[in-house]
Amino acid sequence: MNQTSNQKLNDKAWARWSALFVVAFTMMAAYYVNDIMAPLKSMLEGELHWTSGEFGFFTGAYSFLNVFLLMLIWGGLILDKFGIRFTGMLSTILMVGGTICEYAAITRFGGTEEMLFGYKLDVFMASAGYSVFGVGAEVAGITVTKIIAKWFHGKEMALAMGVQVALARVGSQVAYAVAIPVAKNWHLDTPLLIGAILLVGGLVSFLCFTFMDRKLDRQVTIDTSCGDDEKFSFKDVVAVVSNPGFWLIALLCVLFYSCVFPFQKFATELMVTKYNVSEDIAGTFAGLPALGALFLTPVFGGMIDRRGKAASIMMLGAAMLIFVHAIYAIPFIHASWVAIILMIILGIAFSLVPSAMWPSVAKIFPVKQLGTAYALIFFIQNIGLWGIPALIGSVLENYCITGQEIVNGKTTNLYDYTLPMCIFTGIAILSLLVAFFLKSADKKYGYGLEKANLKK
Repeated sequence: MNQTSNQKLNDKAWARWSALFVVAFTMMAAYYVNDIMAPLKSMLEGELHWTSGEFGFFTGAYSFLNVFLLMLIWGGLILDKFGIRFTGMLSTILMVGGTICEYAAITRFGGTEEMLFGYKLDVFMASAGYSVFGVGAEVAGITVTKIIAKWFHGKEMALAMGVQVALARVGSQVAYAVAIPVAKNWHLDTPLLIGAILLVGGLVSFLCFTFMDRKLDRQVTIDTSCGDDEKFSFKDVVAVVSNPGFWLIALLCVLFYSCVFPFQKFATELMVTKYNVSEDIAGTFAGLPALGALFLTPVFGGMIDRRGKAASIMMLGAAMLIFVHAIYAIPFIHASWVAIILMIILGIAFSLVPSAMWPSVAKIFPVKQLGTAYALIFFIQNIGLWGIPALIGSVLENYCITGQEIVNGKTTNLYDYTLPMCIFTGIAILSLLVAFFLKSADKKYGYGLEKANLKK
């Protein structure tokens, strides 16, 4: 009886997994909205007369506020100061508001020639909304990561993080699969409207989680170890940035994700223009990495929990990225089956590295520094997510136009993606070098990245 009375809510498997699935729905909706405009690049060019440069600006706007106003840093400080419930609700509200702004820009001002700050009004407003959404989505990401670290401490942490990432990728896969068919059958803005509705549902979902988490906090107030962990100190920032493991894992994060997320934003058009894939299903192929993550990330997470080898797995995933982008860069390969196989391999790499990377952060830093550490890592990641799409869009617009075609009376450009894929290959090579240095640092400083998470 005494053992039962001392059992906390997260000691019950059904409770901690239920909490995970509740917050995972919020992130699923966030990932859907994040990726829903990517397959529509050609339609944005044809219907709203956007250029590749403007699309790159819009895509990079996701990270603009996070990078230049340090919103992710502030988000991490808020997370450590006010806790996961307040920060989670705030970030979800920002996602809803940003998506509504983006939707209004496309529906009310779409195709306008009116200018604001040197940009078309619809491009600027959509970018501003996407930027606010990006603040909410990134802060929600670090919040959910800390939620898992809290609810699964000493338990199936890597598996739980893998499941959360996998469920979030469902949102991405659905976005890539339905964006073009829905936009063709209804309106260009309809896929985004669906995302706004899903995010409202995600807001309600996270609200439900706050009641569960409040109950858990009441049970652990007796434990004095929880007293100071949530109190933020600027000493934690100094401690985080002075840790060599931080810089290595942050660099690996920004390089790896810069080869995945920005690439996916342009992958639908790559499938159509280079590999002659039908526009109606090209988005589905571009979303295959998300589908692979759905099934494989929990598997790899469970494997890391039992066997470890996280640093080695990060090296393997980076090497796979090099192979994928290098083959995409070869100009004379046009077979659609090659493009599909490469997307599947990318999906495997996309499952390997996150399932090893995020639990590794929890090994490098103590619990009280996790919010700050994740925020700083996500901040550095967002530099890549802002700069790389803008770079690729500019390169396409200035160096890669090979002609034009008219579809349904609307003119769109044709592009040669050889140069952009060479850029992605170079970034992937750098990610492998950093992964190698991280494994060396693990041996030197004893982070335990190669050790299993579950204690036998």
